[in-house]
Amino acid sequence: MIDDIALFIQIVKQGGLSNAAESLSLPTATVSRRLQRLEQRLGEQLLNRSARQCTLTQAGEVYFQSYVELIEQFEQTHRQLNEQKAQLSGKLKVLAPLNISHGFLKPMWLAFTKQYPDIQLELLLNNQLVDLSKSQADIAIRVGPQADSMLHQKKLGSVDTLFVSTKAYLDSSPTIEEPADLKQHRLIGTTLRNKWQLTNTQTNATHTHMCRFASTFNDTGFVKYLVCDEQGIALLPRFEVIDELKSQQLVQVLPHWRGENRDIYAIWPSARLLSKKAACLKQFITDYIAEQL
Repeated sequence: MIDDIALFIQIVKQGGLSNAAESLSLPTATVSRRLQRLEQRLGEQLLNRSARQCTLTQAGEVYFQSYVELIEQFEQTHRQLNEQKAQLSGKLKVLAPLNISHGFLKPMWLAFTKQYPDIQLELLLNNQLVDLSKSQADIAIRVGPQADSMLHQKKLGSVDTLFVSTKAYLDSSPTIEEPADLKQHRLIGTTLRNKWQLTNTQTNATHTHMCRFASTFNDTGFVKYLVCDEQGIALLPRFEVIDELKSQQLVQVLPHWRGENRDIYAIWPSARLLSKKAACLKQFITDYIAEQL
């Protein structure tokens, strides 16, 4: 019925059936038939027809004033959506860390490609910092703020870090009640950090632990594998261990203590405007992180 209402509005604006038919590329007979159908549904005559012109009846005037703004808003929204859809197509080149893309963000990438099938996603995964300008990528996802002043950066979300281990390891090792007790344990870490800045979530007390790692890796996923193999304790982002905690393959250690948050950023060259496709992905990731955490 809304199509017939829109047709009626167009007839009034164009000043007659013939002009409306021409503007809509429809036969005049079709326009006349649809107007009659609308009038029959309403039980009211909306237009007085003559050989030269159409004029509004009293009911038609009321109907026109009631719906003209609504139909105009509907048509404007329809045009905007079509324009946006046209812009959300084509190639989108993205740089992202291997760790979180294989883990935490994996469902997000799948959902994005399904929701926007006309966007040709080119996703380049690498834990090393690839030069954004040289790569000609539209946007990059990074963990932590970037020092480069030539980059725009937008924080997408924040993830806390937890101490985790296995029950078997803890049962066979010294009791751990305070951060200082970590000195008596095998610690597994990443090559990027040799000290842990810790905060107690109950008291806001802080503690800095200088780490002597039994093993270090440049991949948090591999750190998790060793912890799952009962080889020690690690401080890992929540997203990295959320499934293992749910299945109780891993358990939290020092549950009231957290490490530094891992902030996830979108970055792009400051000299370049962010494309509609890249902005769409940026918002998609922001919403995903908020839902997950």
